[in-house]
Amino acid sequence: MSTKNTLIISVILILIATLVGILIWNKLPEQVASHWNENDQVNGYMSRFWGVFLMPIVTTGMLALFLVIPSIDPLKANVAQFRETFNVFIAMIIAFMIYIHGLTLAWNLGYTNFRMGSAMLPALGLLFIFVGQLISKAKRNFFIGIRTPWTLSSDSVWDKTHAISAKLFTISGIAAFLGILVPNYAIWLLMIPLLGTSLFSVVYSYFLYRAEQKAG
Repeated sequence: MSTKNTLIISVILILIATLVGILIWNKLPEQVASHWNENDQVNGYMSRFWGVFLMPIVTTGMLALFLVIPSIDPLKANVAQFRETFNVFIAMIIAFMIYIHGLTLAWNLGYTNFRMGSAMLPALGLLFIFVGQLISKAKRNFFIGIRTPWTLSSDSVWDKTHAISAKLFTISGIAAFLGILVPNYAIWLLMIPLLGTSLFSVVYSYFLYRAEQKAG
């Protein structure tokens, strides 16, 4: 996906979310539910203004940051090699944020006959699977991927770490989907694979680097 198309799609999504919030403003309570615990019970509220506009504002900031990253990375030539995949990732992140915003607005309109956690799982699963695809193509850079001192110090360590981490993120995404079938354990199917993948990636990159140094 080109950067131009990514920008157009993302801006349209943010504008739609903002416009919907404005149109339903009078139907929302003064204090809107904004946070749910692991049992899908509301445990956080914010004012109607921030309930409508906070997510579009945050998402706009994220979009700006994502678009700037490739131009400020000292290894931007490497980022250029997987820029189209990164652009798709940007659009997916924006869509994910707007999706969560939509769920929140729906809940506050009174459509509470769904579990917030379960409703998020398909989007999270898809996002994790695509993260796997993204990092499988990512070249060494300072902003995108598994950025440890060891991956950033060696192209070989970077490539080997990302090759296996890509598979693990894909598995984490599939596990998130499975949480739909067992909602009482969904949080564990989401968090354990994700945390395990993150921890493994860091430790694995360290040992790869040590082995490379000994071999050299």
